[in-house]
Amino acid sequence: QVQLVESGGGSVLAGGSLKLSCAASGYICSPRRMNWYRQAPGKGRELVSSISSDGSTTYADSVKGRFTISQDSAKNTIHLQMNSLKTEDTAVYYCWAAVPDYRGYGSCQNSRILQYWGQGTQVTVSS
Repeated sequence: QVQLVESGGGSVLAGGSLKLSCAASGYICSPRRMNWYRQAPGKGRELVSSISSDGSTTYADSVKGRFTISQDSAKNTIHLQMNSLKTEDTAVYYCWAAVPDYRGYGSCQNSRILQYWGQGTQVTVSS
């Protein structure tokens, strides 16, 4: 089974920076897409940023110009560079991946897509 492990969270002052990482393991087919979500206390889970297998990226309006998503060449690790952090960025950040089910189909192209979640890493921004 694919596993996702987040790291890099912590506590910083407003205006500071953090870099989150998500390491994927246990896969045969490379993920089609990997996302960062976040969830603040009492709020729903929000899509922060996404990166596809072709390298294209998207960002939530609230983080555009401040956050950057990237992936390693092996596509098994993604990062979220967070600059100019605001108190509103305080949340648990989760990694998510969409991965072809090679075990069930014997193919990375013609197969169903399975979805996996990491356990999250806390980011706290104080003023």
